[in-house]
Amino acid sequence: MKFWVTTPRKLDVLQDNPRTIHALLERNAKQWPDLILLKFDSGESFTSYSLLKEVQLLAGNLYSLGVRQNEYVLSWLPNGPFSVLLYLALNYVGAIAVPFNTAYRGNLLSHVLKNSAATKLVADGRLIERLQDIDTGQLSTLIIAGDERLDDTDLEQYGAAILREPSSSMLPEPVINAHDTAAVIYTSGTTGPSKGVLCSYQHLYTSTVEFRHVGPGDTNLVALPMYHIGGILGLWFALVHGGCAAFVERFSTSKFWPTVKALEVTSVGLLGAMVQYLMARPASPQDKNHPVKRAVIAPFGDDALAFGERFGIEVHTEFNMTELSVPLWGGPNPTARGTCGTPREGVELKLVDSRGNEVAVGEVGELLVRTEDPWSISHGYLNNPQASAQALRDGWFHTGDLFTRDTEDNYYFVDRAKDAIRRRGENISSFEVEQELLAHPQITQAAVVAVAGDGGEDDILAILVTKQHKPIDISALTDFLSKRLAHFMVPRYFRFIEELPRTPTQKVEKHILRTTGLTEDTVDREALGIILKADKLGKRE
Repeated sequence: MKFWVTTPRKLDVLQDNPRTIHALLERNAKQWPDLILLKFDSGESFTSYSLLKEVQLLAGNLYSLGVRQNEYVLSWLPNGPFSVLLYLALNYVGAIAVPFNTAYRGNLLSHVLKNSAATKLVADGRLIERLQDIDTGQLSTLIIAGDERLDDTDLEQYGAAILREPSSSMLPEPVINAHDTAAVIYTSGTTGPSKGVLCSYQHLYTSTVEFRHVGPGDTNLVALPMYHIGGILGLWFALVHGGCAAFVERFSTSKFWPTVKALEVTSVGLLGAMVQYLMARPASPQDKNHPVKRAVIAPFGDDALAFGERFGIEVHTEFNMTELSVPLWGGPNPTARGTCGTPREGVELKLVDSRGNEVAVGEVGELLVRTEDPWSISHGYLNNPQASAQALRDGWFHTGDLFTRDTEDNYYFVDRAKDAIRRRGENISSFEVEQELLAHPQITQAAVVAVAGDGGEDDILAILVTKQHKPIDISALTDFLSKRLAHFMVPRYFRFIEELPRTPTQKVEKHILRTTGLTEDTVDREALGIILKADKLGKRE
């Protein structure tokens, strides 16, 4: 299988590199047994050798509980050492890891369980009460990490097992290929529920290689959980390159610089909003007193270069999706304002209009992507052939995102052609939020759109039609939604109108609602003091 290595400094590490978790763990334990590959802000750390041994023990326990190769296994765990070890152990057995957000509840939780068709779920014991009174699909076995809530939760319908001490059960040697599915990552839907992105080992490997702000010897900060592609790729970085992945529970502006110093971090990935928060802090003579050398920032706003100059850091940017493998990269220190980068080797891009015709330089078109190695991007969506066929057609992956490009082949993001919303690093389906709004007894019509938020990201505006056109108390509505949605999915803004604008075929004209945006009669719940936060398990505070 041909593979294109685009960064010469990595050739000695990446040529003939193993492409599966099983092979990488075995290789690293032999080649770099004492190298610290993983460390956590909790104080735990793992060398290549100790990581292999821990994964083997956990894999043995999973095998003894019936987990087998090519089986989809759900993982519902907060960020931390165990969620990372579980991902590795599942892949070590040859099973397919399906991690999902600990904030999920209600219909969204039910959708993931049913869509995956998985029979086994490894869950934090504090979450399992949410399984009551919902359709759990084919789920038949709970493997509980810790015994919290075990006694007072009805588990009679499941073959419940408690995962405590690892087992040394003998494992068969799996035959795993690079094109096999390694993980499923649920990402937002566009006109329907969230989709499970199928990620092969080759797909994840390629994505890891193409993040060029990291390399051998780096310690890369990972602030995203294992149910995000960013968390998984942060782990893969350490395994592939012989670097170290430094996992933190979550990003914190006030703790950022002390954390990177304590963990000796040399490379970071930052959302635009994170950059704004860090730049807003008072300047200090100590601003450059830290170990960070490089950062990848997306989107690449006006303050990205200023961030690099102030803190003495080389900055890069990129465009990626869970389905892709970093087709665009910019840096170091790109000067094209707002760029997402230029195409990497091994990919072909084009921008097309609504009829599929390629647009000229400077014109807006949907970004289409294809790779010389077809397994270096997603091979579809789990149990969703219609969505797979829609995205992967005519030999191209259709991103649903609008771009322009200039004569130097810089690409610039314009807008989302789809109705997904990105808020604080979370992808949100407007469809799913609308469905929960419509579950309210007083709401007859609902449309959800993105409005400008901090750092180039989105906030959520809900436009509602109610019975007798009577407004609803925002505090009560927020409470209603927060019991049905993850905290980050609850709209910040609400507007009540008499009728949604529609086409002759009765489709809501969301472009009109987006253009109108926030009006004088829009209610900002945060201005009313109604602010939702998340605890360690994504619950509301």
